[in-house]
Amino acid sequence: MTLTRRSLALAAGWLAAAAAAPALAQTPANSPADEKAVADAVERLRQAMIAADRARLEATAAEALTYGHSSGRVENKEQFVAAIVEGRSVFRSINLSEQAIQVSGDVATVRHLLTAETMDGGRPGNVRIGVLLVMQKQGGDWKLLARQAVPRPA
Repeated sequence: MTLTRRSLALAAGWLAAAAAAPALAQTPANSPADEKAVADAVERLRQAMIAADRARLEATAAEALTYGHSSGRVENKEQFVAAIVEGRSVFRSINLSEQAIQVSGDVATVRHLLTAETMDGGRPGNVRIGVLLVMQKQGGDWKLLARQAVPRPA
């Protein structure tokens, strides 16, 4: 038998697929219960942001949170919570639509359109952004691990 680069590449591909198969088989499928639990966590976060409730914000956010704004500013958990509780980011209302949730094991991604009424420096404003959330199951609860927003024109 003659070994060629092509036969070696095919053999390597088959070996990689065989090695990955057990890990793939152990990844739990997306279940409606997981999706509902993630959706409930997103709703708790939405309510906590409107209420500017420090305890609920801290309970919903992971310690390693990275929170990206549509402006490009990035905050950690402490900065995110402080901005809302101290009134630098004030949400009078937050509406979420077009929400899509994907769960893979203990990680979930959530995409939605966020529209909100805000108060910036005492001036009312409106926000319309696309949002990607990364949620992670920690100790049985879904926590916000990462968030990135992008502008979405009307």
